[in-house]
Amino acid sequence: MRDRATQALVKLAACHQRITTWLRDLGLELKPSKTRITHTLTPTDGNVGFDFLGFHVRQFPVGKTHAGKTGGRHPTRLRFTTLITPSKAALQRHQDALARIIDRHTAAPQAALIQHLNPVIRGWTNYYATVTSSHAFSVMGHHVYLTLRAWAQRRHPHKSRGWIAERYWHLSRGIWTFEAPEGLRLYQHSRTPIRRHVKVQGAKSPYDGDGSYWTIRMGRHPNAPPRVAAMVRRQKGRCALCGLYFRSEDLLEVEHLLPRSCGGDHSHRNLQLIHRHCHDVKTAQDGSCAGQGAEDNSQIAEEPDDAKVSRPVLKTIRSGD
Repeated sequence: MRDRATQALVKLAACHQRITTWLRDLGLELKPSKTRITHTLTPTDGNVGFDFLGFHVRQFPVGKTHAGKTGGRHPTRLRFTTLITPSKAALQRHQDALARIIDRHTAAPQAALIQHLNPVIRGWTNYYATVTSSHAFSVMGHHVYLTLRAWAQRRHPHKSRGWIAERYWHLSRGIWTFEAPEGLRLYQHSRTPIRRHVKVQGAKSPYDGDGSYWTIRMGRHPNAPPRVAAMVRRQKGRCALCGLYFRSEDLLEVEHLLPRSCGGDHSHRNLQLIHRHCHDVKTAQDGSCAGQGAEDNSQIAEEPDDAKVSRPVLKTIRSGD
């Protein structure tokens, strides 16, 4: 095993030299700080694993009952598991970003501080929600608590810890939460669930006609907006107007059942997910709220045929009335 690792290291070093020479002829060079030879399982020159786009990729040896298998007709056990976690640099950057926000709001109301912290925490946790991040979320949550406790003590240097805790933290469903008098609560890192990626079944294709399978996957996609994903699941993957399954290439709209111009709100009971072309047809047929009660002199809109309704369009999402 050691001989094989040594041979692989020699080959990698030779590849590195050839790439360096080739780039030099083009007037380019590899950046030393971002170029190194490492192993994801066995330490090499004190390095193990690698960082990429804020993620740390590393493998750990495990027993045969926890190890995965190779593919093919004769699979063998790998004897290791691969973990992807937020990198140490990413954790430090997030801590620094939160600290800067808290420092800028030393004398600001608690609600203003929460309003600035929540989108940063929510966005960061959503980015790492598809990897092994539970421990990192717990660590970051504790760090935020300590930082906020210091923030509160600076504001009230002559008050006891008990008084400060009762002033800024409140018990919600058995959990102490940083909450403003207005009811605005700090979003906790641990509230973001870990969403495991499920591979596409081997023989599946977006064009195989299995609409229910692909719309369920679309509703679970980590990049789908939470509101849209929830509506896809609630509507069982079908357009609320034409009844056809949504496809990944379809253009979707979140529509208000009662338009906002008529007094409708943003509650989930007043929203439905539809194809954009279905929304355009519905708008042409129904008219606007301002035109209700007036004589309709327009021509009757032609009902779209199935071929037009099911036609795929570009992948974007907008919200309409």
